[in-house]
Amino acid sequence: MATAEDTKRNREEVRALIADVDDGRAAALLRGALDLHVHSGPSTMPRQLDHLQAAEEAVAAGMRGVLFKDHHYSVAPFVPLMERVLGDRSLSMFSGLVLNNSTGGLNPYVVDAQLKMGAKLIWMPTAQAANHIRSAHRKVRLASNVQLRNSPGLTVVDGYGNVLDEVKQILDLVAEFDAILSSGHLHVWEIWRLFEEARARGVKRLLVNHPMYGLHFTYDDIRDLAAMGALIEQSAALYVDSRFNVFSPQELKEHILAAGVSRSSIGSDLGQVDNPTPVEGMRQAIKLCLALGFTDEEVRTMVADNPARLVGLIE
Repeated sequence: MATAEDTKRNREEVRALIADVDDGRAAALLRGALDLHVHSGPSTMPRQLDHLQAAEEAVAAGMRGVLFKDHHYSVAPFVPLMERVLGDRSLSMFSGLVLNNSTGGLNPYVVDAQLKMGAKLIWMPTAQAANHIRSAHRKVRLASNVQLRNSPGLTVVDGYGNVLDEVKQILDLVAEFDAILSSGHLHVWEIWRLFEEARARGVKRLLVNHPMYGLHFTYDDIRDLAAMGALIEQSAALYVDSRFNVFSPQELKEHILAAGVSRSSIGSDLGQVDNPTPVEGMRQAIKLCLALGFTDEEVRTMVADNPARLVGLIE
């Protein structure tokens, strides 16, 4: 576990590395990029910008798309409203549903309704996953303005490791709508069983968020799940000049290479107060990747092509 001193040292190293990267080069790579992990508001948690502001910042940077995530409600029903307010600015907006207890839990009826309302992504439980609750002991990274009721930990498997029947129904719905399935904050042991079942049921779009943070992945897990076809998303917040930084720049390179550039993406995982904005986080992540020796083409693959393919903007 990273200490406060580790985070301070990592952030200083990041500042030094990205200072030498040309701003114009990074800006060119940000144009056309997608951020599939935006934590704007309103939310039960403190946010520094709302969904419309996040979209406007993405438009100003020339980005191609954003996907809004909240742990306790789906932004998907609001996307058509934001599209009307923003007008045609060449920005694709998406959202989906996180299957926490606060949104109905592992409930196929809620998933069905949300997919029919335009949800593009279904996350398995995050803040209320049993693995998250165990792993987050003494951590407050998901601090809320509102004290939510204590929640029983959610798991997608029974005591024998078999995927629950209600989860199988959810996987069938994800497959039917050709939506994206994210592993959420499940334990890697659960994720293996979930993704194997998902593949067997016809789910084509698999996503793993921040595998090395809280999910207990090994490098072999990253490599093998990428080989299965999952896109492995690294959260910029964990590597850039952010109060959530827990990894060194070199670890970012190692985590990307474990999956390979062709199966990697970067999402900001930002929007919290006292942190970079999502757009600034993506800009820093691009600069950091360039400083670590990734080519412009490789960075574009991770921030533009791979996420665009995942949401169906390109084949």
